[in-house]
Amino acid sequence: MKMKMKMPCKRLVLFVLLVGLLCASMEVRSQLSPTFYSQSCPNLLRVVRREVAAAVCNETRMAASLLRLHFHDCFVNGCDGSVLLDGSDGEKFANPNRNSARGFEVVDAIKAAVESECNATVSCADILAIAARDSVVLSGGPSWRVLLGRRDGLVANQTGANANLPSPFDSISAIISKFAAVGLNTTDVVALSGGHTIGLARCATFSNRLSGFSETSSVDPTLDSSLASALQNLCPQSADGNDTTGLDRNSTFAFDNHYFTNLVRQRGILSSDQGLFSSDEGVAAATRELVLKYDNSTWAFFCDFANSMIKMGSITPLTGSDGQIRINCRVVN
Repeated sequence: MKMKMKMPCKRLVLFVLLVGLLCASMEVRSQLSPTFYSQSCPNLLRVVRREVAAAVCNETRMAASLLRLHFHDCFVNGCDGSVLLDGSDGEKFANPNRNSARGFEVVDAIKAAVESECNATVSCADILAIAARDSVVLSGGPSWRVLLGRRDGLVANQTGANANLPSPFDSISAIISKFAAVGLNTTDVVALSGGHTIGLARCATFSNRLSGFSETSSVDPTLDSSLASALQNLCPQSADGNDTTGLDRNSTFAFDNHYFTNLVRQRGILSSDQGLFSSDEGVAAATRELVLKYDNSTWAFFCDFANSMIKMGSITPLTGSDGQIRINCRVVN
C-alpha cells in the first residue's frame, strides 16, 4: 500500500515561524548563531518556510522526509550537507539510505529559491537544518531557534553512513552507543526517536518481527497481536518489502506524543522503537522511563525534542573557512 497524502493547504496560513513552546532551550556551545544571516540574507527563513510549506502541502509525508535528511546528515561527518552529494560512493547509496532517503528534489527547489534571494551565501547544511525545523512545526510540533553558520563538506562518507547511522535492527545498547559517539545522550535517543511520530516505514524494516522471529516465537512477542496480523496482511513474505505503513499508526502525519502511547501499548512498528519501552536494555538504560514521561506529557516531549534537535544540529559543523558554500547541493563547486 503506497501512502501519499496532502495537507489541507489552508492550515499553512497558520504557520508562524517563531510561535512555539516556551520551554527553556539548552545552551549549546557552538560557533553557530541563529542570527548568522541577518545581514547577508535577511529573508532566508521566510524563503525556506515558503518552499517547505509548498512541498508539505503537496505531499504531507515530505515533512518526515526532510526531518530525516537532517538527522542522517548530522550523524555522518557532522552536519555538513554531505548526505546530499550525488555519486555511487555517496551517502545516498549507503544501506540506511538506499531506496529510503528522499526529498532531494525539494532541497534542490529550496536551494534555488535561496540562491535567487542571496547568491552563494547560504549552505546546503543550513538549509537542511531550517527545513527540518519548519517540517516539524508544519506538522504540529514545537519550534526552536535554528543555529546557523554551517558550511558544506567536500566529500561524502558512505562507509561512515553504513557504520554510524542507527538501524531499525540495532539493539537499544547499540543505538545508545551510536548516539554517544556524536555527543548525544539517552534523553536525546528517546526524544529524537519521537521524530517517528510522523512518516512511514517500509515492510523491509520490520518484517523480521512478523515471522520466524525466534526459536520460541514466530512473531515478536512485544508486538500487539492485532497489529501483527494487520502488518502480516500488508507485508506478505512474497512481496518486495517496499509497501509502507505509518510509523505512528492512527496519527501518522501529526507531530504529537502519540508515538509514545503506541510504544506503551506495544504498537511500535520498528523493533528499535518498541525496544525503547519493552526491552530489558530499555529498562536498564532508562529509555522506558522516558517513554512513559513523554506519553504522559506532550510538553515534556516537545521541549526535550527541540533541545535535542539543537544539540544534534551542532555536531561537528564546518565553520569559518572550512568547507564551502555549495551552489548546487548535489555537487561540490
